[in-house]
Amino acid sequence: MRSLAMIFALSALAAAPLDDLTLLRTTGLRADTHHVQGIDTNGGRLWVTSVDKENHKGYLQEFAMSGEHLRTVDVTAGERYHPGGMTADGAALWLPVAEYRRDSSSVIQKRNSGTLALESQFDVPDHIGCIAASPRELIGANWDSRDFYVWDRAGHLLRKLPNPTPNGYQDIKFIEGRLVGSGLLPGRAGAIDWLEYPSLRLIRRIQVGQSSRGVPYTNEGMTIRGGRLLLLPEDSPSRLFEFRIP
Repeated sequence: MRSLAMIFALSALAAAPLDDLTLLRTTGLRADTHHVQGIDTNGGRLWVTSVDKENHKGYLQEFAMSGEHLRTVDVTAGERYHPGGMTADGAALWLPVAEYRRDSSSVIQKRNSGTLALESQFDVPDHIGCIAASPRELIGANWDSRDFYVWDRAGHLLRKLPNPTPNGYQDIKFIEGRLVGSGLLPGRAGAIDWLEYPSLRLIRRIQVGQSSRGVPYTNEGMTIRGGRLLLLPEDSPSRLFEFRIP
């Protein structure tokens, strides 16, 4: 069992009680996951986005929760080959695919969770590194999550606002009315934040340690399902870490 520090941030970032997270299991993914970016799950399947920088290719992969590789699709869109943090939303998978540089451009893809086929997409004039889906909106963040974008589901921009925290979110999810983001604080300390939505006020933070390879647990992919925190921080060979959230 690994011990992680949990901090509850109320109206200000003050000291708070510490709790333990329980590591339930570690599962190796049995395929080349290249440079991992984001993950999500429906409880039966795990989806992983990754980038092959050398060959300028981006991938969406599907695994059984046992780690068995089921299939891979190429999500590359011309010069845009950097998929980011993704989200599963019923029958849809939303993922950004961007140029591999800051202040560039992206396409936001909607793919079918059953077939992984592309259903629709829209362009964004910035590098979008992660995306979440609320019941009515899509929420994205750019390189290092310095800014958030909010679109309707047709891709029309509703608002853009700065990240009020120093956390560079790599993967974000919309869970029970809140935006949850995992990433790296200055100095590369890992943390998972719960943000009030739409104000983005920080209301809870879990600070995390590192895997046995010395990689911060929040280095890349994160999702939460049924009180379980799933983290995929490492590049290939990748290991999925599952924790219980108290």
